Amino acid sequence: MVYAADENRYNKLPYRRVSDSGLIVPAVSFGLWRNLGDQMPLENSRNVILKAFDSGIFSFDNASNYGPSNGTAEVTFGQVYRQDLKPYREELVITTKAGYHMWPGPLGEFSGKKTLVNALELSLKRMGLDYVDIFYAHRWDPNTRLEETARTLDLLVRQGKALYVGVSNYTAEQTAAIAEIFEDLGTPFIGNQVSYNMLNRSSLDSGLLDTLNQHHAGLFAYGPLAEGLLTDRYLNGIPADFPIHRTNQFLFDQGKDAVVAKLQALNQIAQARGQKLSQMALAWLLQDQRVASVVIGASKVEHLLDNLAFAQNTEFSTDELVRIEAILKK
Repeated sequence: MVYAADENRYNKLPYRRVSDSGLIVPAVSFGLWRNLGDQMPLENSRNVILKAFDSGIFSFDNASNYGPSNGTAEVTFGQVYRQDLKPYREELVITTKAGYHMWPGPLGEFSGKKTLVNALELSLKRMGLDYVDIFYAHRWDPNTRLEETARTLDLLVRQGKALYVGVSNYTAEQTAAIAEIFEDLGTPFIGNQVSYNMLNRSSLDSGLLDTLNQHHAGLFAYGPLAEGLLTDRYLNGIPADFPIHRTNQFLFDQGKDAVVAKLQALNQIAQARGQKLSQMALAWLLQDQRVASVVIGASKVEHLLDNLAFAQNTEFSTDELVRIEAILKK
């Protein structure tokens, strides 16, 4: 069956401008980190991706190492793009990243010129694209001069292979350092994609949000539900083998019971708002206009739609914000 996008897709989600740039993104982007690579049947992946687009998500986030097997998430997205989404390319914001382990050998990771150039070429081939809208350096490279990384990203823009560039997992200080180089080069630097959620507020506490704002860039928040902690699945306890992401491991420093107590208290506020905890968690992130978009993943259509129901209530009263802040600071 030939796919035709829902004509009402832009009436379902809020969308926002990234700082004062010309780029506009949906409040929620769809990430293909580990949900739709080689572990899922293609038809399932196609259904979820197309439902996301029909629901107002026109930004799709990938990386050269996403899969689980390296590159398979890009291959999956590429198959759906070629079959269904290519007629809508002008509407889509397609992003990818390079820097974590991507292929064998010492040149298969980090942010040297050869590595970044080869990684983007691979990504474009896998997805069947002429360019990506944002190309990110996926992590800080402690060994390569920052000027080389910045100049390579600038080159890829000038070659027409990326419209904007960004960084991912950079601290506030690292972000400021590369942003200054981009400003000298005239490179369209658009943002930093980092782990950010109600429980992990390091981006707020470290000054990263302020730094990005000062450099006319936005924050793209991945892990907004802390690998599922900010859902109703763990209100009665967190299992010993819970797969916590490395960026959130510190959340268990005071013990899992302390985290459960926070979840239960937050859930009471969410219920009073007529929301699930996960929906409130997404809405809370988006109250800050410096957050350009929140990157969610889903392997099932029902999970996707459940999360997107956050859009039915995105406003917070002063009392709610005060109560949430008191819970999070415990």
